[in-house]
Amino acid sequence: QLQLVESGGGLVQAGGSLRLSCAASGSIFSINAMGWYRQAPGKQRELVARISSTGNTNYVESVKGRFTISRDSAKNTVYLQMSSLKPEDKAVYYCLLVKYGLDYWGQGTQVTVSS
Repeated sequence: QLQLVESGGGLVQAGGSLRLSCAASGSIFSINAMGWYRQAPGKQRELVARISSTGNTNYVESVKGRFTISRDSAKNTVYLQMSSLKPEDKAVYYCLLVKYGLDYWGQGTQVTVSS
């Protein structure tokens, strides 16, 4: 059984920073990719950032230059460093792990940015 535990969400003022963490446990071998998605109220879930097993990254245009995804393979953890946060970044952020073509999701962590 594979589990993802997210942490690091919270309330921050515009222009501030937060770091999200997602720790994977269980059957964690052969991970294809990990990433972060977000879902704001009334909107569809969207990709924020993704990192492949080889370290290649991609970001949604709106966070490029502000967010950085990284991975600590020894800890089976993926991070999302968010800087220069904007009110429009407010959402529930979900961790994603892809293994053998299957998606595994974390429970989500709330990020709120006050103006």
